[in-house]
Amino acid sequence: MKKIKAAIVGTGFIGPAHLEALRRIPYVEVTALCEVNIELAKAKAELLGIPNAFTFEEMLKQPDIDAVHICTPNFLHFSQSKAALEAGKHVICEKPLATKIEEAEELVALAKEKGLVNAVHFNLRYYPMVRQMKTMRENGELGEIYSIMGSYLQDWLYLNTDYNWRLEPDQSGDSRAIADIGSHLLDLTEYVTGLKVTEVMADFSTVHKTRLKPLKPIETYSGKMLQESDYAEVPINTEDHATVMLRFDNGNKGSVTVSQVNAGRKNRLNIEIAGSKSNYEWCSEKPNELWIGKRETANQHLMKDPSLFTKEAAGLISFPGGHNEGFPDTSKQMFKEVYAAIREGKQPEKPSFPTFEDGHRELLICERIIESNKKQSWVKI
Repeated sequence: MKKIKAAIVGTGFIGPAHLEALRRIPYVEVTALCEVNIELAKAKAELLGIPNAFTFEEMLKQPDIDAVHICTPNFLHFSQSKAALEAGKHVICEKPLATKIEEAEELVALAKEKGLVNAVHFNLRYYPMVRQMKTMRENGELGEIYSIMGSYLQDWLYLNTDYNWRLEPDQSGDSRAIADIGSHLLDLTEYVTGLKVTEVMADFSTVHKTRLKPLKPIETYSGKMLQESDYAEVPINTEDHATVMLRFDNGNKGSVTVSQVNAGRKNRLNIEIAGSKSNYEWCSEKPNELWIGKRETANQHLMKDPSLFTKEAAGLISFPGGHNEGFPDTSKQMFKEVYAAIREGKQPEKPSFPTFEDGHRELLICERIIESNKKQSWVKI
C-alpha cells in the first residue's frame, strides 16, 4: 500500500496530538515538520522523531508531501491554508479556519476550485457516543427537539498568571472562549441535532482585566511556574466567560455557557438535548457513557459497546465494550475518514468529516455572537 506523506506545521499543544493520531493510521507517514524558524523545526523534528525539518515555504516545494496539517496560531490559518492549497496539497486545518469571514469564504472557494481534500479539526464529533446520539436522533428516538443546553468549562486560564497566545487578539482574533472552545460546542450542537442556529444573544465577561504575561515562553497546558520578575502586566480584551442564548430553525430555544476560569474543570464539554421522546445528556469527562432520560419508563444508561451501537457509531470504535476510548482517539477516527478521501485524491461530494464549509459556518456564528455581545441584543445568523 502506497504511503500518504504528511507534514505538520506548528508544534504547540495540538501539533503533537495530530502527529500521534496520524501514526496510528498504517498508510499515513508524517515525513516533515515546520516551525517559525529552521533551528526550532530541527530541534522539534528530532524530539518528535520526524525525519525532515523545513520552513513552511520550503515544505510546500516538496513534491512528495501530499497533505498538510495547519496547527499554528489562529492568525496564520488563512495564509498557510491558502498557500498549501495553491501548492496542490490537501489541507487539514485547526479551528478556527480563519479570523475573518471573508478569509474563510476565500478558502472555501479555493478548495472547491482545486478539488483538494479540505477538513477542519472539529474532532469532538468523533467520540463514538456523539455519533451514536446523532444517529439515534436521525432514527427518530429523540423525537422533536424541545431545547438544548450546553457548556464547555476549563480552568487553564483561572489565575491572572495563566497566559497563552490565545489571550492576544492579533494572534487569536476578537473572541477567545467562544472562538476557542465554544466553536467545538456549537459545532457539536448543530451536528448532533441537525438543527441550525438562526439567532444569538450573547453576554461576555472578562474576569481578569489584566494578566501577568510571562517574559519566557510557556507551552499550552504545561503548568510551568515562573518567578514574579518573569512577568509583565498586560491588559486583556477578550472574554474569560460567555453565555449565549440560541434560537433554532425549528422554532425552539437553547443556551450555551463557555468558561476558561472554572476551577477544577480541566476540559469539560456537557450537552443536554431535550426531545419529545427522550432526553440525552453526554459529558466529555465521561465520554463512554450516555444518559437517556424517560418520562414513563425507567431512565437508561448506555455504555460504549460496538455491539449495542448503530453501524455508523460502531465504525468509530476500535476496542470492545468495557475498553475505554477518549480524546486521542477522536483525532485518529477523524483522520481515518479524511485520509480515505485523500487516497481517492479528491474531496467527496458529501464528506462525512468536517470541511472548510463547516469551518466557515462556525466562524459566522462566532462573529454574530461577538456582534451580539457588543450590541447587547439578538442578532440573526
